[in-house]
Amino acid sequence: MTQFAIFAALLLAVVFAFLLPPLWLGLRRQGAADRKAANLAIFRDQLAELEREQAEGTLAEADYQQARGELQKRLLEEVDRSNDEELPASHAPTRKTAIALLLSLPLLALAGYALLGNPRGLDPAQTMAQPKMSPEQINAMVEKLAAKVAANPDDMQGWLMLARSYKVLGRYEEAIKAYARAEKEIAKDPDLLASYAETMAMAGGDQGLQGKPTQLIQQALKLDPKHGHSLFLAGASAMERGDRKAAIGYWEALLPQVEPGSEIDQMLRSGIDKMKAVQ
Repeated sequence: MTQFAIFAALLLAVVFAFLLPPLWLGLRRQGAADRKAANLAIFRDQLAELEREQAEGTLAEADYQQARGELQKRLLEEVDRSNDEELPASHAPTRKTAIALLLSLPLLALAGYALLGNPRGLDPAQTMAQPKMSPEQINAMVEKLAAKVAANPDDMQGWLMLARSYKVLGRYEEAIKAYARAEKEIAKDPDLLASYAETMAMAGGDQGLQGKPTQLIQQALKLDPKHGHSLFLAGASAMERGDRKAAIGYWEALLPQVEPGSEIDQMLRSGIDKMKAVQ
């Protein structure tokens, strides 16, 4: 049992301890009656004291009558107030209500948790950290995907997913082939064009971003002149060609899109400063 379940059970037990006995057994409420009896005893003692002082001659008759009248007035006021506040002396046990509470409170608690909480959190099997997949398992999944798209060559999204998977695994040549099968889809999306160009550069060795990768980057910038990934690659491609002015232009256009002081911001500014220094 989880800690939450234990805590919930204890909380319900405390609630039942307070609610059920009065409903099940029927308890007397005597607070007002007890106070009334105590006040009457005090008034009787005060009246007896007045009578004793009057009999001993230490209290004049006029003073005695005045004090006795005030005491009687206070007594009447107290009796009236006690009658207004007093509740019925007892009530009959309401066991049907007790049973209803006994059954409904746990059900309402579970229903509320199901609606507002995380029911899966009550299952230890669901909260345990899932074991990481091994490289063998990942490769097996990728090969299964490759077989699936090979059997359905018109599945453009499948080819793109396979290309991304190969790229993540560092299998760049295979990623390029998968991207090539979905070039019609890639041509519409600057993100895909930039990723395709980057993959070709990773697999191209000394060629870098020159040739088709640069063409893909320019195609992406035609679709979106402010596309961040493409601006970065365009600047890198211009640096490879020795076109420092173009590289500075691309990276300065990218600067407003990056977080000030971040690693990429510092790298871009450093590269821009170095290129400006040699112009």
